[in-house]
Amino acid sequence: MATFVLVHGAWHGSWCWARVRRALLDQGHLVFTPTLSGVAERSHAISPDIDLQRHIDDVANLIRWEELDSVILCGHSYGGCVVSGVADSMPERIAALVYLDAFLLEDGESLHDFLPAEQRELQVSLANEFGDGWRVPPIPAEVFNVNARDRDWVDRQCTPQPLATFQQRIRLNGGLSQISRIHFIFASDWEGTPFTLSYDRAKARGWTTSEIACGHDVMLDCPEALTSELIGLASAAD
Repeated sequence: MATFVLVHGAWHGSWCWARVRRALLDQGHLVFTPTLSGVAERSHAISPDIDLQRHIDDVANLIRWEELDSVILCGHSYGGCVVSGVADSMPERIAALVYLDAFLLEDGESLHDFLPAEQRELQVSLANEFGDGWRVPPIPAEVFNVNARDRDWVDRQCTPQPLATFQQRIRLNGGLSQISRIHFIFASDWEGTPFTLSYDRAKARGWTTSEIACGHDVMLDCPEALTSELIGLASAAD
């Protein structure tokens, strides 16, 4: 039995992992899918004070208080920023680290460093227009090439996210170098992906990589393929 902690991306929540979570549970694994502060069912507590470090603490504290070890830690999209901070702070608890079409930050970088200037400026402008200067509205599911059946549902489920989570620079202290099993999954079937740089970084570091031909929300478009990859990575980390 493996222990999985699956971290969602921006504007999403635990809900997006339901298919993969169910499949892993059905095979006898332990699965946690925390919702980060201020989004989805925790959207009632959204605040301009919520930043990347708050989300790192959300997940790190789950691992501490649930007393988890040998964790397969997976972060999707923005969640890659979160899992980097978590794994860096507690590498002794992590058996394998998975970046699922995710941002791979270096020390001192923020998510906004990875976006083209026009996309950064658009997020700030939307926050100013619709979110009192600090709440960023969700990007429509169609932009991420989410499968047509799920698009309306995803748009209903997604909630605004604090701008500070995209702008705060991460602080890393070398803990990732202590994790022997790190894997990057690239979603190869959507235009305008900002994850090519992260994918290239993963390959340059000698990490294992793979591709799934689908839109950005891999857990919705290809849950069976993703579940199989995660179980394979857990077996390799034993």
